[in-house]
Amino acid sequence: MIDQQHVESQKDIMVETSIGPTAITLYYPLEAEQKKHPVYINFHGGAFIMNEKDMDDPYCRYLANETGCIVLNIDYVKAPEYPFPKAIEQSYDVFKWMKEHAEDLDIDPEKVMVGGQSSGGNFAAAFCLLLEEKSEKQPLLQVLSYPMLDFVTPYSEKPEPNKWRAQFPQAAHFLNICYVPEKKMAKNPLASPVFADVDDHLAPALILIAEHDAFRPEAQKYADKLKAAGVPVQDELFKGCGHAFTHFGPKEKAQEAWALIALKIKEAVDR
Repeated sequence: MIDQQHVESQKDIMVETSIGPTAITLYYPLEAEQKKHPVYINFHGGAFIMNEKDMDDPYCRYLANETGCIVLNIDYVKAPEYPFPKAIEQSYDVFKWMKEHAEDLDIDPEKVMVGGQSSGGNFAAAFCLLLEEKSEKQPLLQVLSYPMLDFVTPYSEKPEPNKWRAQFPQAAHFLNICYVPEKKMAKNPLASPVFADVDDHLAPALILIAEHDAFRPEAQKYADKLKAAGVPVQDELFKGCGHAFTHFGPKEKAQEAWALIALKIKEAVDR
């Protein structure tokens, strides 16, 4: 949906974590004004079981150039080999590594933002909740694009507009138990953020909601929950769009979404 852009540089690094070696890519923006850059951590989508960080390469390049931030793209581990909460623990380890090496990476460790799409949106929300649990500083912004935030509600009870997906909810159920194989895991707030007890300490949020998406109700529920707690939230409904529209279109709506994400990142840095 976005043409691939050149960036100042790209660094591919293997980071040692408690889960094992983890591949990340750092994208450095063209024409950056500052030496120490804010950083935006990206979590790709993939239903918790598939895809890799490179699928977001064009979008990471775009966000780096549009915002002047370094974009850190993480290749988190997948279920079922690595069920909940392995990917979240791994991401936290990468975050700590990044802060420890901020000087060498030309990163401003006080200006961190996170975001992701679908399952990646789940990880971004859970990451902020984990930092709150640890009484650590929140990111400047969390970007949740059509996030999957509720493992408790059966997929068959979600408003799936795609007739084939609606006809075979057991496929989604299979994906869910890959990530949360034990029933008691489902209501853990780091798995299902809609069940979290939130307060106004959490990072300001941009939540992109697709009109024709099975996960629309839970995204709206989480937006409303954050607002009620006093968290600044901008929730945007993209009419005529389905799940993963930022990657599969309509192109005009996808580009609108990425431009909005870039704008909110710049606003968060300047706030």
